[in-house]
Amino acid sequence: MIQIPSDLNPSLVPLVFLLGTWEGAGVADFPGEEKCNFGQSVTFSHDGRDFLEYVSHSWVLDAEGNKVRPLETESGYWRVDADRKVEVVMVRDQGVVEIWYGDLGAQKPQIDLVTDAVARTAASGPYSGGKRLYGYVNSDLMWVGEKATPDVELRPYMSGHLKKVVTPEEVAEMARNLGDLPDDGIAFFK
Repeated sequence: MIQIPSDLNPSLVPLVFLLGTWEGAGVADFPGEEKCNFGQSVTFSHDGRDFLEYVSHSWVLDAEGNKVRPLETESGYWRVDADRKVEVVMVRDQGVVEIWYGDLGAQKPQIDLVTDAVARTAASGPYSGGKRLYGYVNSDLMWVGEKATPDVELRPYMSGHLKKVVTPEEVAEMARNLGDLPDDGIAFFK
């Protein structure tokens, strides 16, 4: 269930489905780079101002699902305007800064983003732009990223399937809101 925090800036209500910490796995595959399965932890948080703070850490997984080494780290800020236009400023550990613009789905919690500007340091690899699609599907956060370089046309390179992590505070809040459950627990489902 999606809950709207009382201290959330009203402009961010359309993005409320992103709030929280999400963890899961995905696949990375791009020409010239190692193909791998990866684990990921993403957090969207707020402090009452008109943006969500975004932090993502991903790591390469071995065949048994164990962490091998870091893959990518991103951080940034997400905003949405009254016309449901989304803007994102993102910094990546590879020395890339991006500005993304896109749209929030009209009838579903989905965000389509496209890079508008890319700045790279001399140490970063080749990169000229990207697209991302985020969706809230059956209580999970799913995403796919596409990227382009001067030598490779825009194509999918990473996708992830993340589940929301429930904090101890959220468990306590759920417990306070349960009300009266039947003693045997079975009657609850009838």
